[in-house]
Amino acid sequence: MNDREIFRRLAALVRSRTAVCLATVVETEGSTPRGAGARMLVCVDGTQFGSVGGGCGEDTVRSAAFRALLSTTRPELVEVELNDESGNREADVCGGRIRVFVQPFL
Repeated sequence: MNDREIFRRLAALVRSRTAVCLATVVETEGSTPRGAGARMLVCVDGTQFGSVGGGCGEDTVRSAAFRALLSTTRPELVEVELNDESGNREADVCGGRIRVFVQPFL
């Protein structure tokens, strides 16, 4: 999804009073699947639009979005290490780090 589609979808969700978070990659270090500016919407019902990178890193960002929507109601800067702590050489990891700003719209 490009930025125009993400923001069009965000506006429609806000108008319909759907609780949603906008997650934006604000910084990257090393090898990452998506660059700064990548965006993802996470709705309170679990619906997702766009991507900040996929895999375990995206799961971490999705968890932060749910925390913001259901508990804290505050934005959060999430740092995600994209490495495999288990030692599994077959894992699909990049080895870099992303920082993602998660902004709730309630």
